[in-house]
Amino acid sequence: MLIAEGLVKRYGLCRALDGFDLTVPAGEIVGLIGHNGAGKTTFVEIVAGLVRPDAGRISIATLDARLARRAARRFLGVAPQELGLYGTATVRENVRLFAGLAGLRGRRRDVEIAQVLEELRLTAVADRRVGALSGGQRRRVQAATALVGSPPLLLLDEPTAGADPETRSALLSAVRARAEAGAAVVYTTHYLPELVDLDATLALARAGRIIARGTQEELTRHLPGELRVTFADPAEPELRRPTTDPGADLAALFASGRTPVSVDVRRPGLDDLYRSMAIAATEAGTEVRDAA
Repeated sequence: MLIAEGLVKRYGLCRALDGFDLTVPAGEIVGLIGHNGAGKTTFVEIVAGLVRPDAGRISIATLDARLARRAARRFLGVAPQELGLYGTATVRENVRLFAGLAGLRGRRRDVEIAQVLEELRLTAVADRRVGALSGGQRRRVQAATALVGSPPLLLLDEPTAGADPETRSALLSAVRARAEAGAAVVYTTHYLPELVDLDATLALARAGRIIARGTQEELTRHLPGELRVTFADPAEPELRRPTTDPGADLAALFASGRTPVSVDVRRPGLDDLYRSMAIAATEAGTEVRDAA
């Protein structure tokens, strides 16, 4: 559904994207993660047609986005990081505008609007002005403008930033449903548990390019977990140490003659992956970038 190859975007001397490659097939949710300045938002803006790349190619549903920009946009639903809503218009009016831009007309448009408002728990406030809504409600309205009409490609850039639990739950459910129906989803977030809830594959961005791509299990396999052991000895009641081989570490512990009261092994997760990225970025001198 989405193929991005060799994207480059420069802002003066800074390269926001520097050979960015990403493929997202239909039905897959890709969690695009990385520290501030990794290029995530710039990538979303380029795919959405808001920014032109200096080099590279984007294909959306087999269409070259540069050659068929207007046609390609019909396949897109975009929820930007910064809210792009009309505060003096009602919720329904905002969603109707974006439904029209997506090519929806007449009864089909009205049905689609009613469905997405219900899905995101906005029906009760549908005729209220957006400017009078809470922050979480506005986040849901922005998501509704992206989801209306069930576009086959969704670009969701930090869609739950600052959101309340109701907003987060409604949005994650809607995103899962869209992927199950065959949509390709690019989902950027710093809230890593969301990616576990979405069963997303991962694309790790750093310094304007993708440095790793795969499932959580594949990308954390090489990282150390943590061995946590408690003892009855009050002088040292607990031992914690990183481990890549908990069986061998436990065997060594038992051989030392100490008898544990309890043993727990924490497998590496997304937080560990993020920390390893931070260490690698610092060592490479790339963490200071702030282009996206």
